[in-house]
Amino acid sequence: MFKLTRKQWLLGWVASLGRAQETKIKQYSADELKDLLQNEKNLFFLDVREPKEIEMLGSIQGYVNIPLSQIESRLSEIPKNKVIITA
Repeated sequence: MFKLTRKQWLLGWVASLGRAQETKIKQYSADELKDLLQNEKNLFFLDVREPKEIEMLGSIQGYVNIPLSQIESRLSEIPKNKVIITA
């Protein structure tokens, strides 16, 4: 049986990648996402979970938390010129 570490599980949970100028969404495996986070310099990691969820499950260093319920009012905080990874 294959067992994931907490970090691998969290990386796998971060499911989509979109580019601000494109409408494409791509899902990545935990390993692909780990590689992307280590090597891509033009990333914006957006965690849309509520703070309580992040407290319980953790997140990845460097994330910006804008809960889904606040996205519309905080759109100006999301860069348009970076690769956006959401959780």
